Amino acid sequence: MDSEEEYLSSSDEMMPDDSGDEISGAEDFDEDDFDEPDPDFGLSAKDLDKKKVAAHAVSFKVFEPSDIRRQQDDMMNDVNMILDMSKEDAAIMLRHFRWNKERLLEDYMDRPEKVLEAAGLNSNSASQPKLQAIPGFVCDICCEDEEGLQTFAMKCGHRYCVDCYRHYLTQKIQDEGESARIQCPSDGCGRILDSRSLDLLVTPELTDRYHELLNRTYVEDKDTFKWCPAPDCPNAIECGVKKKDLEKIVPTVECLCGYRFCFGCPNPDHQPAPCDLVKRWLKKCADDSETANWISAHTKECPKCSSTIEKNGGCNHMTCRKCKYEFCWMCMGLWSEHGTSWYNCNRYEEKSGAEARDAQTRSRTSLERYLHYYNRYANHEQSAKLDKDIAQKTEKKMVQLQTTSGMSWIEVQYLNSASQALQTCRQTLKWTYAFAFYLAKNNLTEIFEDNQKDLEMAVENLSEMFEKPIQDLADPKLKVDIMDKTSYCNKRRIILLEDTAENLANSKWNFNADLMTGSTVLLNRR
Repeated sequence: MDSEEEYLSSSDEMMPDDSGDEISGAEDFDEDDFDEPDPDFGLSAKDLDKKKVAAHAVSFKVFEPSDIRRQQDDMMNDVNMILDMSKEDAAIMLRHFRWNKERLLEDYMDRPEKVLEAAGLNSNSASQPKLQAIPGFVCDICCEDEEGLQTFAMKCGHRYCVDCYRHYLTQKIQDEGESARIQCPSDGCGRILDSRSLDLLVTPELTDRYHELLNRTYVEDKDTFKWCPAPDCPNAIECGVKKKDLEKIVPTVECLCGYRFCFGCPNPDHQPAPCDLVKRWLKKCADDSETANWISAHTKECPKCSSTIEKNGGCNHMTCRKCKYEFCWMCMGLWSEHGTSWYNCNRYEEKSGAEARDAQTRSRTSLERYLHYYNRYANHEQSAKLDKDIAQKTEKKMVQLQTTSGMSWIEVQYLNSASQALQTCRQTLKWTYAFAFYLAKNNLTEIFEDNQKDLEMAVENLSEMFEKPIQDLADPKLKVDIMDKTSYCNKRRIILLEDTAENLANSKWNFNADLMTGSTVLLNRR
């Protein structure tokens, strides 16, 4: 399993991690001698003004719930001062205009009465809503008329008992998830409930749910905002990339929780592949007619002795336990040739014209080409999962290393950095094969495949080092090697993404028209 290869250090420098401001940083990394910063993220607002952002990176902001509430409060205060209306009414107006303050002010100045009515602020009273016990009052909903019955009415004047109002609001907020457009219970009224009225009527628990729903409405109403898709994450991301830009950029963002995803679609980070290509690829992979034969193949046979072998780690360097033959899991070729001029595992070799004369041969060639890329895509997906499983055990390994070697907690952080680099690079490599499947052959694809190969070789080397036993990891030389390879993997990933992003932005990539239109030839079955 030991296969040492020396890599020349790249002249390309990684982007500095100078986080600290709110803008464009996904998470604040601890900067010390042993942590390898993520070169994609961490630029502050000042840095973005002074420095050209990398071609594969986009500017974005991460907002926590308190930030979202503060944004709303600031806009309410602005409208409140300009139009001299209550803060609660200003909030209703802003929600009606989907938080477009400029449009609100412009329309209000032109036709104030119509705007107020459309927003649900038609009123017959100037007095502030309050709880009252009115002698002789009979609730139109429950018909209660007991003495001292607490009642409530908004400015529209439609009055009901507090119990009926609370039941109505509980149903709207808790059961229906409504918040921004809760109307008066009276048929045909249309007056919108304001937050001050709600605070008088409901329990604190329901008030919290109400404000949570208002925050959600605020984010969903703004085209430049999206919620972080990570489970139980309350944060939102702001990014200015528009739908029409998605043909030329892959807008990857990263939340404070560490989850990295594409702002243009609901998928996890899929750089360097554009959103439309990802959609086509995932649909293609879901087609059983092309993938069923491969999906069942979770094991492979040793090329030398034919023993069945199951992959149990992220590294593609396999050693048969029976005959000790060393080979590559992906291409089944001799491992000793990987890293030499014979290394060609990532590149699909097109068949000659003579071999693809008849329709059946072309069909087979089409399927073989697809399986070549899908095989490698799925392998990196599987390896990333295995690496993630290993990463979950990394902290335990770091504690063991401290115990056996006497290193401090900071000194063993290089293992955590290596684990993160492996997962990130595997994710990128996975999508390079989906991207490559749709590319038409030209000089640019040769460069792309070379960058892909360099990154893949670096990742395999680091993965093999990372999986070594604790006693080996205590060796200072291996520690330095792992740190160097971690840095090298990150640099090779940036080089690949930069080249791909620049060519995508400049429309230099040529895609296979037949594949992009979905007219893929399938293998004929008899």
